[in-house]
Amino acid sequence: MAVSKNRAELFRHVLQWFSENRPFAESELVYRNPYELLVAVILSAQCTDKRVNLVTPALFARFPDPLSMSRSDEAEIFSYIRSVSYPNNKAAHLSGMAKMLVRDYGGEVPEKMDDLMRLPGVGRKTANVITAVAFGKPAMAVDTHVFRVSARIGLTVGAKTPLETERQLVAHIPEEVLGKAHHWLILHGRYVCTARNPKCAECGLTSWCAHYKEMEKASVGTSRQKKRRK
Repeated sequence: MAVSKNRAELFRHVLQWFSENRPFAESELVYRNPYELLVAVILSAQCTDKRVNLVTPALFARFPDPLSMSRSDEAEIFSYIRSVSYPNNKAAHLSGMAKMLVRDYGGEVPEKMDDLMRLPGVGRKTANVITAVAFGKPAMAVDTHVFRVSARIGLTVGAKTPLETERQLVAHIPEEVLGKAHHWLILHGRYVCTARNPKCAECGLTSWCAHYKEMEKASVGTSRQKKRRK
């Protein structure tokens, strides 16, 4: 089956495959409320969810809410997260985030994107994660996995930035599955469509994947060149 020239048809096929084969896709971060999710997502920047999940139990036991964290300092927060990537920066972000939550939002994680993006350590991707996962609103967070997988499959075309990727995906994915689609693409990128040596033999999307079709064409071209030389 050739890759569909109709992007709407491509999206339909891909979303249908994910819904049938990954119906329970969700975040692999362990959390119990919006505050814990926010902390975990800030810690997960350029770090694995597995590593984050190792440090958060003790961190949340010491700082069960924004108020307790706001009363601490960067040095103490650092002592709990020293094993994650960029712990100094993240300790500063968590300290500032907690203080702002207490000062400006009554100790509650805000639901609006603009408010979330005011918080230290919270960019558009993190704000979208909180919006979608914590509050169940339609949002597409674009990390390296989503960016890579979307481009490889052909869901996005010519997107140079995460924001361009987000806009293209939002334009074609129904709101009711947008949040789940975020997890579908992340998990597919994490375990199948990896950055190096993607596991195409294990992928159920090769029939529609633009990258796979290009590799097939290249392989055929190489084989023909070898035959001509013989």
